[in-house]
Amino acid sequence: MTTQILIAGFGGQGILFSGKFLAYEGLIEDKNVSWLPSYGPEMRGGTASCSVILSDEKIGSPIIDKPDVLVAMNLPSLDKYEDSTVENGHIFVDSSLISREVKRTDVNVHYIPATKIASDEGLTGLANMILVGYIIKKTGVISIENLEAGLKKVVSARKQDLFDLNKKAIELGYNYEK
Repeated sequence: MTTQILIAGFGGQGILFSGKFLAYEGLIEDKNVSWLPSYGPEMRGGTASCSVILSDEKIGSPIIDKPDVLVAMNLPSLDKYEDSTVENGHIFVDSSLISREVKRTDVNVHYIPATKIASDEGLTGLANMILVGYIIKKTGVISIENLEAGLKKVVSARKQDLFDLNKKAIELGYNYEK
């Protein structure tokens, strides 16, 4: 089984970090993995996206033309990538930042107010990881059981104070009920 995930939003929203976390989780679960970051020259505030492929087979190319899973953290990303998501794929929308609904009816759409939840819980800047937790719950693409092992790979030694906050954010997303 192969799952192609495209995470997109503004620079500074943790797009690349969440993709890296998913990639490390895939490695821990003995999957073949590809992680391809992409961001504009402006970095913070500019566009950013991250392609992650998790597969039981060898991966031929890191390029994703038709994601199985799209995570849109801003309206320009939803506008740009909505139509490219595969039929019966999943589109995750940060409904705190995107007011319009997904136009397509042939995909599974998941709205979660990730930015608002992050703000309400004192986790400002961790909406990306709330979305990751929700993705894990709704798609089963990786297991929640290896959460700490994956975080140990991506949270740097100098930012260990963020380890528990990232864990809490993922758990909030995983346990989110509409």
